[in-house]
Amino acid sequence: MEISFIGAGNLAWHLAPALENAGHHINEVYSRQLQHSRQLVSNLYDARTHSELNFADSPSRLFVLSVADHALEEVCSQLVLPENSILVHTSGGQSLRSLEHWMAIYSDVPVQTGVFYALQTFTKGQPFMAFEEIPLCIEASDPTTEDSLVQLGQDISDIVYLITSDERRTLHIGAVLACNFTNHLLALAHDLTTHEGLEFDLLRPLIAETFRKGLAAPNPADVQTGPARRGDLSTIDSHLAYLSNQPRVSEVYQVLTESIQRYYKNQGR
Repeated sequence: MEISFIGAGNLAWHLAPALENAGHHINEVYSRQLQHSRQLVSNLYDARTHSELNFADSPSRLFVLSVADHALEEVCSQLVLPENSILVHTSGGQSLRSLEHWMAIYSDVPVQTGVFYALQTFTKGQPFMAFEEIPLCIEASDPTTEDSLVQLGQDISDIVYLITSDERRTLHIGAVLACNFTNHLLALAHDLTTHEGLEFDLLRPLIAETFRKGLAAPNPADVQTGPARRGDLSTIDSHLAYLSNQPRVSEVYQVLTESIQRYYKNQGR
């Protein structure tokens, strides 16, 4: 398939090479910051940078809209695409209906729409990720487009699902809890230990074992440990006393402690 990327951020950095390695052709990369598109193009075979959102003469059939959620409508309002091309966004939180609505308003030619959501965390500049075990969540405006996107997904991943916008929103919330919030807690633990002159590396074996057990268990709740799970109020009070001069961390500690306690109380455990 002939493909162009609109956006050259974290996801595009990994997805574009994966598609090329599967035999597809990336024609163009657009980014508001030319340097970003140049960086991505330098990792592709013969793609070129595209300096505007007018793709009317593009040879591409698929256009991958990989920009921040808040910028999606603005970009769509300026996009000019070839007739009957396919436009997909890669967002976990935006619905297909929104993309359909924007193209109905802003496009002068018929355009098929879809969603090509990779359920993974990506970082630009890191070694290219293998997509074989990355779940791809597909949604499309019509059966023909759906078939095209499913085939494209299967070319790079062994895990391809047809997921509705509502289901994808649920997955995205789960991803925020499991990935973004968890990483923030690691950052708080890092700051707490290093502030006292302790090595964060001392926590790494514990973190690794926690994730191993949680992912191996049928339900991570089955392997929950710690003072909140045990109902160890003395330890909890001691921790909160120590955190009294760090109100933001203290608030996070209290909210999560209460959440754990309520969870097991409601479960009757």
